This record gives sequence, C-alpha cells and structure tokens, in this order.
Amino acid sequence: MASTSVSRIVPASPDRVWQLVGGFGSLPDWLPYIASSALEEGGRTRRLANPNGDAIVERLIAFNEEERHYSYAILQAPFPVVDYLSTLRVYAVSGNDNVAEVQWSGRFVAKGASDDEVVALFTGIYSDGLDALEQALG
Repeated sequence: MASTSVSRIVPASPDRVWQLVGGFGSLPDWLPYIASSALEEGGRTRRLANPNGDAIVERLIAFNEEERHYSYAILQAPFPVVDYLSTLRVYAVSGNDNVAEVQWSGRFVAKGASDDEVVALFTGIYSDGLDALEQALG
C-alpha cells in the first residue's frame, strides 16, 4: 500500500474554508479539474466528471462537521489504483484565526503502474487542488 499527503496554509478562517470544501458535492466550486458533481444515494456517493468527460465515482466513508474532515473511497475512476481511501481536513492554526491548514491525503494500492508513479500522480492532484483552493479563497 502506498500513500501521500499534501498540506497548505490558506488565507481564510477554518470555518470559511470548511464552508467551501466541506460539502461532499462541492468539488466543482473550487477544483477546476472537476467539471461537475452529482450526489447519489442520499448524498453518500458522488458522481464526478473531469473536463475530458471521464466518470469518477466516490463513496463518502466518514464525515465529521465539528472536526472539519471527511474521508471517501474511489469506486470507479480512470486512475491506476485500487483500495483508494482519501481524507480532506481543515485545521485551525494556533494564534491566527485568519488562516487555516488544509491537508489532503490518500492511501491506495497501485494497479498497472508503480507505487512511485501513483504517489506522484496523487501528490500532483492534491497539490494542484490545494493551489486551486487557495486561489478560490484569495
């Protein structure tokens, strides 16, 4: 099993960041790679589309409003992985109410690619995503 994690300090309060990223269907609001998101199964599953029209289906595994994080698994995607589990978290930064730390992490088993290739893929996705989040908050 491989894993990766990316974190970024962003210029907004934890509550403001969570309002933007905390909805399981909210990825298109801040992540340009995701063109659309449709919630299914009472909000437990999201069907995403990227700009190429590829479908990505993910299931919500855990959600904690108070601690500002959720975890999800990929059910279907054009990625060379299985057993994918990811978590998006928003942390308060001690001593500064106007910034937050956002961490996006995942663990997975590479399938059809090396661990290093898949770690680089998701490190890039998470990093680009947090850059886009920072711009959306800016």
